[in-house]
Amino acid sequence: MSKTISLCMIVKNEEQVLGRCLESVKDVVNEIIIVDTGSTDMTLDIARKYTDKIYSFEWVNDFSAARNESLKYATSDYILVLDADEYLEVGADFQKDLEKNCDYYLFRIRNEISWDRNFTFAAIRLFKNHISLKFENRLHEHLNIINGTAEYTMGESNLLINHVGYTDGKMLEKDKHKRNLPLMELEVAENPTAYNLYNMGKTYFAIQEYKKAVDFFKKAYPLSKDRVFLPELLTKLAYALAEINQMEDALSILADAVMMFPKETEMRYILGMIYQKAEYYRDAEVCFRKCIELGDQGSLITEGSGGYMAHMRLSELYEEIGQLEDSHREAVFVLNLKRNFAPALQQYLNLMLKLKVSTENIQSGINQHYTLKSVEDLQQLLDIMYGVRSPLLEKYLTTYNITVQPNVLATSKIYSKNYMEASLLWNEIADKQNENGQDLLLLAFLLKDVSNLVHIQNLLNLSNKERNALEKMITDQDGKYSLTPVIESRLLDICCKMIILQEFEQFQLLVEKMIEIKSESRLSIGKLLSDYRFDELAIDMLITMFKDQPNNVQLVRLLGDLCLRNGYMEDTQLFFSKLLTMDSQYSSYERSFKLYEKQEDTISCRTIKEEIKNRFRNVLWVREA
Repeated sequence: MSKTISLCMIVKNEEQVLGRCLESVKDVVNEIIIVDTGSTDMTLDIARKYTDKIYSFEWVNDFSAARNESLKYATSDYILVLDADEYLEVGADFQKDLEKNCDYYLFRIRNEISWDRNFTFAAIRLFKNHISLKFENRLHEHLNIINGTAEYTMGESNLLINHVGYTDGKMLEKDKHKRNLPLMELEVAENPTAYNLYNMGKTYFAIQEYKKAVDFFKKAYPLSKDRVFLPELLTKLAYALAEINQMEDALSILADAVMMFPKETEMRYILGMIYQKAEYYRDAEVCFRKCIELGDQGSLITEGSGGYMAHMRLSELYEEIGQLEDSHREAVFVLNLKRNFAPALQQYLNLMLKLKVSTENIQSGINQHYTLKSVEDLQQLLDIMYGVRSPLLEKYLTTYNITVQPNVLATSKIYSKNYMEASLLWNEIADKQNENGQDLLLLAFLLKDVSNLVHIQNLLNLSNKERNALEKMITDQDGKYSLTPVIESRLLDICCKMIILQEFEQFQLLVEKMIEIKSESRLSIGKLLSDYRFDELAIDMLITMFKDQPNNVQLVRLLGDLCLRNGYMEDTQLFFSKLLTMDSQYSSYERSFKLYEKQEDTISCRTIKEEIKNRFRNVLWVREA
């Protein structure tokens, strides 16, 4: 015999989403009960299309009170609880689950997030009526089964509930948590259970107050040893510790936790992120590879952590350590697994520039890895090209006869090397955007034209002193002036763009002037040349600097990396041996191991592995058999 179901909802100003929710559920429940807590929009008009069981409830800063008010009116065998921004998948049928006659059922909640991704967790959404189940907690309300003494039977549904509440952006979600913070603080003060302490930590975590989040997660942990939320608690605790630069503590917690929960992919993914942030690159790589092996699984599943996002992280990791070909391979993996994934396409385009791939081959790659089936696909592609300042932007605008804002068109002309045309277009634009200040500065250097320098000063928020320095540099004037950190950063970006545009004479003139003013700029310029694979130029420049600054750790590290990449093993040995005496952090040891591995020096490999094992307790790869 079929069981009857009452849908019980609380709502307030949900006109944008309520219709979809009720439409998805109207044919699978026996009654719909709506408790309104003060709507001022069209919410109630929409609700009346589906039910006449609508009740008002004065908001008392207590979600459980409102939920329990809705339960009072339910007359069916079971109660289904949904939020207005949730909806059932097509063809949902609860009766198969209810054949088990369990007291309550866990459902998978699929949450849509940015870039067409989602994360999934489990929650109780269906339970028997008339067995004294009710909600507790002002915020993060839950059924009274966590600390209850009654023995209830649990079932797991195969149905999926979709939630769209996270698609409005992180800032809106952060504001929501800030608004709810007083309720959470009151609940914790009155009832400091494991669940409440954990949710207090999550609230602070969501508003990026990581130190406070750590404090509450630590208080919750001893009380949470047998709780279903323990994997997420440990993961968020470690993440928060990493954000306040307590890396070793973060790694220690998660390295142990992945042993306790070997099938929690998201936990291992976060561990990989923290390893990468701490420059434990080998262990980061191992973590992301293990995520791919596991696939998306666990109590909290973020789509792609066991697939395309793990490949994305590997691409970023390989780029960070200068393995551009490996980074490119992983970016292509992502695009094959998640077609038209914007972050991967952006990564792909940037890597093509670093690898000096021709515009014709870049376009061929786009055609191979990106599908243009709609106006939205084209708009996304153009947005990404504009964001990375791709030389192909103007070509795509012309090919598809796209009319864009004047500033986008003028920008496209710069990066297609139509500088005079770009200048004419910019002169016609009265309201120049802050986002184009750096583009205008680049154009000023390329044309040696300071006519827009006042606009550039305002757009980039530069001081008069900084503007005067730029004017002298653009027009090759002599005189005393300095490179402030702001100006140096701006000029390094100009150097980068000149490399991409292959304006090498202009690049050389600018670099010489920067070094003349501030000799320490050699290091940043050398790193830029290294990033774009002008290794011999970088080595020559940095060796000159090394003669004057032989104990500069960053310089020694970069020279060692460059020599290793180019097969200068004796020089690499010199620089990495020196690095170990100057800088005893883990990354120095990993670099030396990489050298010995490349030389096939098994004895030195074994020796340095033992040193790593003794010095760095959170390094896992050296402990494997």
